Amino acid sequence: MNIEQVREYCLTLPGATEDMPYGKDWLVFRIEGKIFLHIWLEAPLPTATVKLTPERGEELRDAYNAISPAYHLNKTHWNDISIEEDLPEDMIKGLIDESYQLVLSGLQKKVQVKYSEAV
Repeated sequence: MNIEQVREYCLTLPGATEDMPYGKDWLVFRIEGKIFLHIWLEAPLPTATVKLTPERGEELRDAYNAISPAYHLNKTHWNDISIEEDLPEDMIKGLIDESYQLVLSGLQKKVQVKYSEAV
């Protein structure tokens, strides 16, 4: 995948929005104002940063060289995924979905229901 494909996929998720709150070199994707993915456009390697449970993040970091602690964010919860390395597209989409669902699960129940019905 490339950055544009990640961007397009994120925008297919119910309620997902994008903005550039940190300047022109950062894309941020949100659900109900809560961030589920960052893209640093000036990164040396194309990278998407996703939120995962600490256990899941550690498991993936141990298993894949293309997944590492987030460079600019809390390294316990945020993970950098090198999107143009050897990770399959369906795995990258799955990790984006995990991040989206994790953030969605922290929102009010009525908001969760709204988006579960949209799927």
